Amino acid sequence: MFNNNNKSDRHFSSGSGSGATIISTGTTVKGDISSDGDFRIDGTIEGNITSNAKIVIGHSGIVQGDLLGQQADIVGKVNGNIRVKDLLQLRGDAVVNGNIYAGKLQVEPSATFNGQCFMGANVVEMNNNESQTALQ
Repeated sequence: MFNNNNKSDRHFSSGSGSGATIISTGTTVKGDISSDGDFRIDGTIEGNITSNAKIVIGHSGIVQGDLLGQQADIVGKVNGNIRVKDLLQLRGDAVVNGNIYAGKLQVEPSATFNGQCFMGANVVEMNNNESQTALQ
């Protein structure tokens, strides 16, 4: 479905299959993405990502938008806010420019984070409700 350098201005929604959705290196997707399963980005996403499972941003992955998921493991770059209900890991040379709302946060010494951090399950849920109300 996605080839290298594939560009799309549509909303992409992954099915409820048990496999992970992968955006490979060299691929650029423009638009919001939602998935019921795990999601791995090694390419570039220009839009928001929502997943009911785990989001992984690989070493070459770049996201220009917000992340919302159950868990996230970031090694690449994110320019946007991150909302994770459970554990958010910033590993390796990760670079995050935006606010973080997470149940739990783990940051390796080599990772870079510029923004505000809000922790605790109640903070994540409250912020999600406020975001949905603002969109209506």
